[in-house]
Amino acid sequence: MQLVVNGHSTYCYTGGKQLDAAKPTVVFIHGVLNDHSVWILQSRWFANHGWNVLAVDLPGHCKSEGPPPATVEEAAAFIVALLDAAGVAKAALVGHSFGSLIALETAARSPERVTHLALVGTAYPMTVSPALLDGALNDPQRAIAMVNTFSHSLLAPPPSSLGPGTWLYGGSRALMRRVLASNPHANVFHIGFKACNDYASGEAAMAKVQCPTLFLLGAADQMTPPRAARTLASKAANAKVVTVNAGHALMTEAPDEVLFALGAFLKS
Repeated sequence: MQLVVNGHSTYCYTGGKQLDAAKPTVVFIHGVLNDHSVWILQSRWFANHGWNVLAVDLPGHCKSEGPPPATVEEAAAFIVALLDAAGVAKAALVGHSFGSLIALETAARSPERVTHLALVGTAYPMTVSPALLDGALNDPQRAIAMVNTFSHSLLAPPPSSLGPGTWLYGGSRALMRRVLASNPHANVFHIGFKACNDYASGEAAMAKVQCPTLFLLGAADQMTPPRAARTLASKAANAKVVTVNAGHALMTEAPDEVLFALGAFLKS
């Protein structure tokens, strides 16, 4: 569905369902150089099991218009505006990587709007190496290859992923190239990485979160290793930590485990 948020057309995948005010809502927020499709299994399951789903394309990405958010704080304000545009008073937020920081900041700024907070493949600080920052700006295709090397621990797809014969590296790389090409006016790769690297309010934000928090981490994650989430987890008042056998691309490397963890958490 298309919503007008801050004067710009914004795309949200709903799992093919209409929004129903009687149902709870879950918002899925993607990471750098991704879009709503990284949540395809999880969003479809929730849409068919009693939930409203808003799997958003962030501004300036793929089917959403507007300038890409240059900071985590700007992106969090967008999520609140998205809820307003959809007529949703409260929602569970599920964010991956950059999206996890956005979800965290949103829950800190508007605790009355967030029922559950799931941080998938998260870290704080979410430091990006100078080589990747420079590559994202000056040699994005090479940087895409680097990110995919660091993001995956598997070569072939597991059950419930993209299907027989799918190459996880190739699929992810193709998605990132498509997202980058979707905005010829702004380098969403470098903008997103810089926003992650510059975010300095994680601990303060975590201390303000009032809802239950899930840390869903990949045991073999080289981009945001599980140890890098310990600081945030120590600040969370009501936290659960689940570690699955995957790299940074948890949703495709451990699709069932991610779904089961999110399902159990959002039922709580």
